[in-house]
Amino acid sequence: MNDKPIIIGVAGGTGSGKTTVTRTICEQFENTSILMLEQDSYYKDQSHIPFEERLNTNYDHPLAFDHDLLRDHLKSLSQRQPVEKPVYNYELHTRSNETIKIDPQEVIILEGILVLEDERLRNMMDIKVFVDTDADIRIIRRMMRDIKERGRTIESVMDQYINVVRPMHLQFVEPAKRYADIIIPEGGQNHVAIDLLSTKVKSIIDQKQI
Repeated sequence: MNDKPIIIGVAGGTGSGKTTVTRTICEQFENTSILMLEQDSYYKDQSHIPFEERLNTNYDHPLAFDHDLLRDHLKSLSQRQPVEKPVYNYELHTRSNETIKIDPQEVIILEGILVLEDERLRNMMDIKVFVDTDADIRIIRRMMRDIKERGRTIESVMDQYINVVRPMHLQFVEPAKRYADIIIPEGGQNHVAIDLLSTKVKSIIDQKQI
């Protein structure tokens, strides 16, 4: 029996439906221990930077993430060792002093816009997934989320999308699609693709148990 957990990377643009796809897969394996690991938890610590400068952080750029720590945590989880996942404080734009203890599981799903952009992370994955959703749908979803959940104005959301989110998507997110083993159009609404992915995961689990 191969005791190494299965690592699945789920990438895609903002508002593409990555989280919906991930949660749907988790629901397919109620009897299997599954861990969701969000790339957003691994934004770099910025406590050494003045607050005014933190406000200019580009959260859609690869350099915003502490991929060294994320990779170390994936390695530890693969070796069946627990980790202390960081907690990011979006109000202070830096990492919180708190952490969350994460125990290893049979399946680890790493979800985030740039999880396929980093070659070292890709090399640790058994399955690489890209959730591909049209830009107009993604911006509408992001706008609804930011206005409802984060109290932002339509103007601020659109300004950020045009000047930061869209350029970063075209430069880093979209090109990473070529590394995907599976591309899921329209995100969580594509039940056929999700069922096929779940079947593939189950076959890998069965093989590891032999």
